[in-house]
Amino acid sequence: MMVDWMNPLAGFGVGMLVGLTGVGGGSLMTPILVLLFGVAPAAAVGTDLWFAAITKLVGGAVHHKRGSVDWQVMRRLSLGSLPTAVLTLWWLHASGAAQMKQGLIVSMLGVVLLLTACAMIFKKPLHAIGQALRSKAPEQFKHAQPIATVVAGMLLGFLVTLTSVGAGALGTVMLLYLYPFRMTPARLVGTDIVHAIPLTMVAGAGHLMMGNVNLGLLGQLLLGSIPGIILGSLLGTRTPEKLLRGAIAVVLVAVGTKLLLA
Repeated sequence: MMVDWMNPLAGFGVGMLVGLTGVGGGSLMTPILVLLFGVAPAAAVGTDLWFAAITKLVGGAVHHKRGSVDWQVMRRLSLGSLPTAVLTLWWLHASGAAQMKQGLIVSMLGVVLLLTACAMIFKKPLHAIGQALRSKAPEQFKHAQPIATVVAGMLLGFLVTLTSVGAGALGTVMLLYLYPFRMTPARLVGTDIVHAIPLTMVAGAGHLMMGNVNLGLLGQLLLGSIPGIILGSLLGTRTPEKLLRGAIAVVLVAVGTKLLLA
């Protein structure tokens, strides 16, 4: 298979954004594959899940080395997300929904992209609400944190397995709300990236068995994404994350609307 250098270039750009902000994996790569590269939606979801898993494995190693991963929170998320991913894959297989019409996948993708954009736009107000609740009723808030984190993981497991989108932006907003003082910017990104690794691997394994992964395309995307996420993870807080997130949110609104109207 000849290398189309647009694929590694797209991988590099998305990998860089994931390293910098923890956002941009599925929410950007899947629409790029569908709208720009003409990949079938089901194959785009399956391929992107493995793209995210391998890319974030590299980025997660960088964050682990820097000590910017909250392993307790990561385990709580995984307790909800991994079983839910397995159940969602079972449902897709048992119901025949694995062969869903392309239009339905596109519509679902559009809805989740708009939800992701809203999460990014309202990240600050939700963080403020979390801080207020944590300050007013600290004991009750801390008591509810473990269960609430597992439930958040369940929601992420369902959305990511179905559309490959949600682990980044939705995950980080949930963590900021649930852990308003504990999550520093670096720890937020690191924890979110590391949680996404087993989740996308489990979901990706199911899609691989369903024949929804283009391995040749995946290899070309990784040529760019691996150096991209290493560079983005190392740059970390030296970049204007707020500006980047705002730009990504605007793009997601436009792309999500386009997919819903397609």
